[in-house]
Amino acid sequence: MKKMSILMLAFVFFLAGCSLEDAADHITREVSKWDKESPNETFIPKNLKVVSIGDSLTQGVGDSTKKGGYVPYLEKSLETLDGVKDAQFHNYGVRGNRTDQLLKRLKKEDVKSSIKESDLVMITIGGNDVMKIFRENLSHLKLEVFQEEKRQYQLRLQEIIETIRTYNPDAGIVLVGLYNPFNTWFSDIDEVNQVIHNWNEASIQVLTGYDKTLFVKIEDLFIDAGDTLLYEDYFHPNDEGYKLIADRMFTDLAKGETLATLTDRKDSVEEEEQPS
Repeated sequence: MKKMSILMLAFVFFLAGCSLEDAADHITREVSKWDKESPNETFIPKNLKVVSIGDSLTQGVGDSTKKGGYVPYLEKSLETLDGVKDAQFHNYGVRGNRTDQLLKRLKKEDVKSSIKESDLVMITIGGNDVMKIFRENLSHLKLEVFQEEKRQYQLRLQEIIETIRTYNPDAGIVLVGLYNPFNTWFSDIDEVNQVIHNWNEASIQVLTGYDKTLFVKIEDLFIDAGDTLLYEDYFHPNDEGYKLIADRMFTDLAKGETLATLTDRKDSVEEEEQPS
């Protein structure tokens, strides 16, 4: 880890204003099955209400269109599905947010209200938690430090999930995993990839304790891509990077009856058929 700390020192200072997020088989890992009867053949397409919360990957730092990173790509893809009339996104991403800061933002009335009305909550978080450890331990980076902090991250992530569940017990929750933005610069330092992998596994462990949750793995998308998927800061995704993230999210959401179950389309049709 000494080699790791020396090589990363200059680069972390270069990114002082950035964060870690704010750091046929492309199948993401589904940690919770949403089993329910398939909707009948007469179901009516409905609006899909989606809330996006988290860090700069949700805000869309590096997106040349300034439209919210992965959001416009995923919105367009979701609207190609037969059961979706219109995908309505509310984006509350804030660059630099860590899990502790997201917990505070979840208490804001606008965020709380949107989650109450949502069908689906998308989360990108955790990268800045890792970056904070890098910055505070540059002179003595050890894998043990990340292991110690990982447990605290898991506890905060669990609180985030439970807070969302308190606001809306029925909404599906999708957590997008972390990727290693340092891979282009320090591809020979295996410890960095190990840290990212370990924290993604920690996220999966948390989600397995809740139903209607999904983990979307993206770390592999950036491993062999060099800097072709990164913005000019060599840290955040560029347009192509965000598109690939959105494609991975859509692949998992469109799999099987996942989205059909989430939107309760069968129930909505039955309600409309009831006499007034």
